Amino acid sequence: MIDPALGLPAEPGLPPLPRGAAITVGTFDGVHRGHRRVLEELRRHAAAAGRPAVVVTFHPHPLRVVRPEAAPRLLTTPAEKRDLLAETGVEYAVFLPFTQAMARLTPREFVQDILIGRLQLAHLVVGYDHAFGRDRSGGIDTLRELGAEFGFPVDVVPAVELDGTVVSSTRIRRALREGDVVTAAAALGRPYAVRGVVVRGDGRGRTLGFPTANIQVDDPDKLLPLEGIYAVRAALRRHGYVDGVLHLGPRPTFTGAQATVEVHLFDFDRDIYGEQVQVEFWARLREIRAFDSVEALIEAMHADRAAARRALAAGGDACSKFRQELD
Repeated sequence: MIDPALGLPAEPGLPPLPRGAAITVGTFDGVHRGHRRVLEELRRHAAAAGRPAVVVTFHPHPLRVVRPEAAPRLLTTPAEKRDLLAETGVEYAVFLPFTQAMARLTPREFVQDILIGRLQLAHLVVGYDHAFGRDRSGGIDTLRELGAEFGFPVDVVPAVELDGTVVSSTRIRRALREGDVVTAAAALGRPYAVRGVVVRGDGRGRTLGFPTANIQVDDPDKLLPLEGIYAVRAALRRHGYVDGVLHLGPRPTFTGAQATVEVHLFDFDRDIYGEQVQVEFWARLREIRAFDSVEALIEAMHADRAAARRALAAGGDACSKFRQELD
């Protein structure tokens, strides 16, 4: 019997599946190359057996519930994760609300009540380091034992490595906190990106000859890279992709100026206030610094724009590296 405190919807969002579902389970924060390898295997096994491929993931991040002080910032918001999972070709993505009641489930209860009872599990595919259940007490051996008992096969996908290091969400977060968007893009398989709405700022950029779009990031839990100046590519709903240079952080040249996420878009002067924008980080150009005069700041902004154009025209360090296929 499922505890109502789990907060699960009355219907799991799946139609009746006579042959059951091929399922993978995980947080999948970032939907990085390692995750994608798991999803590729899921789709392969699902297709071979004529079953739908189902991704089961969680929101909020489990650590937000069990150890809030240790909860990481998110590489992908729920909306971003849903879009990225859809791109992989899986038929269904089930977002389970991670609650205290969910955290208390034993490995057996999670498999029997949730995966089998609610989600029609017939075949399970997981990553090499999968842990689940109360206090992460269940692992691969537990899954194999439960699979033997309940009659479902378990396939384990090995780690994906980049330059001899395992690709992981933790590694990507560390790279972003250091401003290393090159490593982050290589591990993700795409440039790291943030989404937000364009809001009105103080108009200072326009007075300096560099009009900017101020971005209010959608989710306060979203991880932002290290403060700095970045070459970026912005995706606009009505205007496609536009290259630019982004300022992330404080504006020390101006007393009392608030920290901002603002992007100067090249050769672009349309009104996009209130529009949704996604900004991809392709290269970090420099750290933020205070200038002795407005003239010195403007000179630096010209140099930043030129450097960003060069980086983007060359494909950017991040671009050339993230497109490489991993063995």
